[in-house]
Amino acid sequence: MEPFSAEESEAVQRIWRELGIPGLIDVHTHFMPRRVMDKVWAYFDSAGPMLGRQWPIAYRADEDRRVETLRAFGVRAYSSMIYPHKPDMARWLNSWAAEFASAHPDCLQTATFYPEEGAAAYVSEAIDAGARIFKSHIQVGAYSPIDPLLDGVWERIDDAQIPVVIHCGSGPAPGEFTGPEPIDELLRRFPSLPLIVAHMGTPEYEPFLALAERYENVRLDTTMSFTAFSEESAPYPRELFGRLRDVGEKILFGSDFPNIPYSYTEALAACARLDLGDRWLRGVFHDNAAALFGIG
Repeated sequence: MEPFSAEESEAVQRIWRELGIPGLIDVHTHFMPRRVMDKVWAYFDSAGPMLGRQWPIAYRADEDRRVETLRAFGVRAYSSMIYPHKPDMARWLNSWAAEFASAHPDCLQTATFYPEEGAAAYVSEAIDAGARIFKSHIQVGAYSPIDPLLDGVWERIDDAQIPVVIHCGSGPAPGEFTGPEPIDELLRRFPSLPLIVAHMGTPEYEPFLALAERYENVRLDTTMSFTAFSEESAPYPRELFGRLRDVGEKILFGSDFPNIPYSYTEALAACARLDLGDRWLRGVFHDNAAALFGIG
């Protein structure tokens, strides 16, 4: 199975090779059951109400081709970000993701949850089955991270110290439970909770950066941030660049592959354009996630 473009693969590889790292680690990629992915793509194609703009899928292809593309780019490890939008969905998604990771050893086995009876039990099952990363989508799931039905979930994740990529910022459109305030309350209750705030917390950049500064186990992922596409509507404040450099070990590269309206090269180049130095980039593109997930 051929990747999308040999030229693009070479361009991506050139970026990480020039930094002297062994490849990339992408903590925010989407692999889902076919019928779920089809529905996600249909939403993007319709420029749904949470998007508010045209959003062409740059890497629309069958699963095998998408996997081969990441490998051709030199991505050493990636996730299969899954998320439910209703009850009685998360356990099935977790089962699918476990099978996917078993078939693709370079995938970090991913799991998810929803505020419902039995959530703590199936989260425990996922951890026992080898989950290495969780996904929580506050916006799409339309639930509060401090819903009492999630108390047991957070306790188990905190005990196991499995990172959670959490879409909790109010971009691209605010939801009832998005924003930094619920996450601030969650962290007051679970101060060692390992959270990776997706999209740098777009557009509430400063409050989420402050949480990363305050809490040892709070990190941020770069997904879609700094790109020309995102800078049009939610530019990252230049006055935060110094603080961003200072917490460099807490920044992880994420792409949102395949659901991005631009090239993978642009996702990497956008981080480089910040001009925060090669050491910062090495950490973001590889070393920080390698340390977090024990990737040698």
